[in-house]
Amino acid sequence: MVEAGEITPMDYWLVRLAFNLLGYATIFVPGYMMIRYLRKIRYDETAGPGFFQQLAKLCVFGKENEHQVDTGSPAKKGDSGGFSESAGLLVFCFLGLQGSYLTWGLLQERIMTFEYGETANGQGEKFKNSTFLVFINRILAFMIGVIVLFLKQQPPHTAPLFKYSFSSFSNIMSSWFQYEALKFVSFPTQVLAKASKVIPVMLMGKVVSKRTYEYHEYLTALMISFGVGVFLMTSQDVTHDSGRTTTISGVIMLVGYMSFDSFTSNWQGELFRKYKMSSIQMMVGVNMFSCMLTSVALIEQGGFVECVAFMFTHPTFVVHAVILSICSACGQLFIFYTIEKFGAVTFTIIMTLRQAFAIMLSCIFYGHPLTLLGIVGVLIVFIALFLRIYANQRARAVKLAREAAERSSANV
Repeated sequence: MVEAGEITPMDYWLVRLAFNLLGYATIFVPGYMMIRYLRKIRYDETAGPGFFQQLAKLCVFGKENEHQVDTGSPAKKGDSGGFSESAGLLVFCFLGLQGSYLTWGLLQERIMTFEYGETANGQGEKFKNSTFLVFINRILAFMIGVIVLFLKQQPPHTAPLFKYSFSSFSNIMSSWFQYEALKFVSFPTQVLAKASKVIPVMLMGKVVSKRTYEYHEYLTALMISFGVGVFLMTSQDVTHDSGRTTTISGVIMLVGYMSFDSFTSNWQGELFRKYKMSSIQMMVGVNMFSCMLTSVALIEQGGFVECVAFMFTHPTFVVHAVILSICSACGQLFIFYTIEKFGAVTFTIIMTLRQAFAIMLSCIFYGHPLTLLGIVGVLIVFIALFLRIYANQRARAVKLAREAAERSSANV
């Protein structure tokens, strides 16, 4: 019998990570072998009309041969309408992401850094199972996505289902590292690392999507990261355990989070470009694999029993977990829609601004004062954002003028 507060081997993050990866491997290894075998025998050419045969064909081959997929240069993000329409759509995505994830961030900090059941006469206990939090977030998002999928007409789906598993794995790993990081580093340290990820996202974009960026994009990315960094580093620690310092484990967690998260947005952007699926189809596909992977890991480790017992002991945690899941599900709708319409870098900039707002909310909720340098940091971020918008609009105007001149010359 494990007493409250007693440290067990599963309390060590490396052990938990190893068990999680082992659970994921029980799906990925057989799945890889099956996909390789079916592709080798060209199962799509011989599959019968039965349900399971068609399901296997859909998972491994998709419908690439039935629908011609345009793999040429993608249309410029946000160019489907005029400037006012694009600006309005961007504001809508911005507000949706901010509202969902600012609430989600406050609850995340509450769940992972504060004790439940703590009284004046007794010590409480902290919730420790990050995989369970990832699972409840993904299961609700999956159910909402399925409902929207049936209510709203979707474009023909051509992508092999297994390709969603890559971004699903990177997504649950980035979320797990994010939750676990709060056990080792302060909240401002975690937010600072998250705010600076715009650069690794751009680098990952060059690797995954072979994208190129203008010099002003690199400059504004550096300004945004610097401005948010100044604000965060001059703010007081807003975590419950103010004496905690950054550790090697915490650094590993933050690096893991940024690496996996950078891959996720770029891989999803590449799938949007190649297969032209809708954001809801992306949401359902990714969360389907996420639910499968996390549930297997929890079952193998007995995590469901442990977490349900915690929920019965601390009803307040249930309320926090439900609201956390709702915010996560709504946030995912905005994530996929924003990436589909404006691309991974624009999405990352919006989420970078969210980090500064998250610290401001924490200061308000926990009474931490704002410093003058912190305010300067926020101004730097907004100046960088306006510079980016101005530079992009100017580059777009120059491109349109050049195309008009070329058409005029061709007509002559």
